[in-house]
Amino acid sequence: MRRVEHIMGLPISLRIDDPATDGGASVAADRVFAWLREVDARFSPFIADSEVSRLGRGELESHELSADLVEVLDLCEEYRVASGGAFQVRLPGRGLDPCAMVKGWAVQRAAELLLAEGVTTFCLNAGGDVVSAGRPWRVGVRHPELADRLCAVLEITDGAVATSGRYERGDHILDGRTGRPATGLLSLTVVAQSLTEADATATAAFAMGADGIDWAAAREGCEVFAVDAERRVFRTAGFPVAA
Repeated sequence: MRRVEHIMGLPISLRIDDPATDGGASVAADRVFAWLREVDARFSPFIADSEVSRLGRGELESHELSADLVEVLDLCEEYRVASGGAFQVRLPGRGLDPCAMVKGWAVQRAAELLLAEGVTTFCLNAGGDVVSAGRPWRVGVRHPELADRLCAVLEITDGAVATSGRYERGDHILDGRTGRPATGLLSLTVVAQSLTEADATATAAFAMGADGIDWAAAREGCEVFAVDAERRVFRTAGFPVAA
């Protein structure tokens, strides 16, 4: 079963290769996309009445926040501290914007929902950030300068991969320490056990610039592939390049 919907400003695709689920695959997919639409409605800073927007305007007290938003904000703080302030969701002039954390967290939750529904073999792709399970899946890492080419092909089983780069939205990742666009890297890809970890680590490392490569590589359970601004390629020994 395959399905694609446009949510959170990006295409999200789900492929289920699990004959054991029979008709249950469609029901599980319905629940996945309903959850992702709910997350967008609650956490988007671009929706005026979302929980995040209301918090950003000071309309909610801390005790009024949902458990999900508390979890997301706690994760944001964890990565802010770990990255020395490079990962930042409260930048002057931009207000509260936890999107850098929400996408990976929400898609990882969606993958866990599939597993809870008995779906064991699937690939969930959110704009190029992927969670897979059940068998080896090949995931391409787009070349940071040539849109029709790949710079790596991975083989992922029961894990996640996320890439941060400048090629889709330009210099949209800011270094929270300076408030200026991060320009030290062209792209950085992280493979980890969960997309929450992979996506947040990739974003934080990209915001750190060239220093982010070693920082990401030192995080437990993370493998890294990066291209810096001088077009040098870096890869950790365990990065799962397909044969």
